[in-house]
Amino acid sequence: MRADRLVSLVLLLRQRGRLSAAALARELEVTPRTVQRDIEALSAAGVPVYAERGRHGGYALLPGFGTELTGLSHDETLALLVAGSGHGEDVFGLGPALASAVRKVLDALPEGHRSTVSDAARRLLIDPEADLVLHQRAPEEAPSTAMIQVRRAVLAGHKLRIHYAATDQAPQWRTVDPIGLVTVGTRGYLLARRSGADRTYRLSRVLAAEELPEPAQRPDRVDLDRIWRERCDQYLSGGDQVTALVRVNPARREELVSTALAVRAEDPEEDGWLRLEVTFPDAQHAEWALWQLAADAEALAPPSLRTSLRERATAITTRYKTSP
Repeated sequence: MRADRLVSLVLLLRQRGRLSAAALARELEVTPRTVQRDIEALSAAGVPVYAERGRHGGYALLPGFGTELTGLSHDETLALLVAGSGHGEDVFGLGPALASAVRKVLDALPEGHRSTVSDAARRLLIDPEADLVLHQRAPEEAPSTAMIQVRRAVLAGHKLRIHYAATDQAPQWRTVDPIGLVTVGTRGYLLARRSGADRTYRLSRVLAAEELPEPAQRPDRVDLDRIWRERCDQYLSGGDQVTALVRVNPARREELVSTALAVRAEDPEEDGWLRLEVTFPDAQHAEWALWQLAADAEALAPPSLRTSLRERATAITTRYKTSP
């Protein structure tokens, strides 16, 4: 552990210049006294680190000092940069290790390659806040051979042919201009343009793919997070979708959510029930979903949904009002 910390300390000084003992201690998650002992160990090992006294003092490296880190492939480098560009969660307690790895990767890259790899990392978005489907689904996987071709085309800026199986359609070959890749939980998406129109493809439905030599028609720089939010908003507001205001028994919440496209809002009520704003594919689906929950749910809006549920309940009551 100490050897890793010493390497991280050197890289911090290389990339940020002079840093105080307190600042280094915060970055390395140790005490200032430990930092001082590490500085002494580095000096004894021949690393040209020195201290500057005074109010704005700290530790620094002599100009020209360099380190060399090797052994990472291009894909390994890209994977670490993408992981390190997320929201900063300490997944499995590996947050500090990931930050250290990213520092090493950036330091190892030749000066002329840093901007190229950073641009490639911007083409991959992991776990944005917005999602096309907000409730939990089973894990989805794309064929590994197809995924390699898709990723290469996205990063190289080349056109892409995909054999895609859309819902209720036979698989077809399509040529697209890839923009970027997005992963949300267990689902992955390819954002692209086809014949000038925006398209979003589920990676689990890409049966095969082929990177083409022709350059893709796309902007040189991209704000993938903004594009993803816009497509999510468009998806959730289009077609015959119905957004309903519903009261539900907390014990049946997951059943309701599992039949919906999205949960737009959720608040507890004084009686312990939950008030949800839920989007369904259409009015018929909304009616069916609420009917399955019987007395454990109540549709508050829209009025047409309440009317359809009341008419259905009345018909059932009439049918069973008398003995057969």
